[in-house]
Amino acid sequence: MTIENISCNKSFGGWHKQYRHQSQVLNCQMRFAIYLPPEAANKPVPVLYWLSGLTCTDENFMQKAGAQRIAAQLGMAIVAPDTSPRGDEVADAPDKAYDLGLGAGFYLNATRAPWNRHYKMYDYIVHELPALIEANFPVTEQRAISGHSMGGHGALVIGFSNPHRYSSISAFSPICNPSNAPWGIKAFTEYLGENREHWRQYDACELLKLAISEVPVLVDQGDADSFLDTQLMPHSLSDIATGKGYPLDLRMQAGYDHSYYFIASFIEEHLKFHSLYFK
Repeated sequence: MTIENISCNKSFGGWHKQYRHQSQVLNCQMRFAIYLPPEAANKPVPVLYWLSGLTCTDENFMQKAGAQRIAAQLGMAIVAPDTSPRGDEVADAPDKAYDLGLGAGFYLNATRAPWNRHYKMYDYIVHELPALIEANFPVTEQRAISGHSMGGHGALVIGFSNPHRYSSISAFSPICNPSNAPWGIKAFTEYLGENREHWRQYDACELLKLAISEVPVLVDQGDADSFLDTQLMPHSLSDIATGKGYPLDLRMQAGYDHSYYFIASFIEEHLKFHSLYFK
């Protein structure tokens, strides 16, 4: 598969690069960013996949989180894909709402028209993008996954569903129980239909109830987050983990909100967490 480099910046001795490519899964052109630490010049390195939230692109995390410094120290690559398919032919919300359509792919495989032509973000993140990264960059098959808000939902769902593919999972302010949250209900109804049984495969709480294989999980949540009780509901996830003895650490952080100020404050601890589980 052909990839085209569109930007390149040196950072902490490594390289931040942006690429675009034609996605076979999403039927459109996609963009992703990758940070390669200095160590990647000499040998393959493990990869953290970062999934961003509603309205974001590959640029938000790479420009705002300040992750490159610690990734360079740990010898870890970071891959940040876009949050949804893009392009003139890609379906969008009729009212251009921020929580549906472009920028709101929800990391699932849509089954309803017109969304099912392009909105296959689950398959893109789990299969197509890693294959592309591993074929074109000096990385190993060691993977971790993390994300924020809608991306935190994606990281949890993808990690729980594919425990053999990821050594660890983390999330900031994730949508933990989207089947019962306004953002999730709206997106799932449009993308998957009204049968809630079809939603369970993309709900972290439902997946955790059934989880057999254990993958270490770290979740950070600000207690001043305006979405905490209505959209995110992290204690629902934590209660399930506690009940079955699953290795999930929910940390409530006093005074922090939903912003990248929060992410930047704790991203170093998340990268070090993932580094512990890379072989």
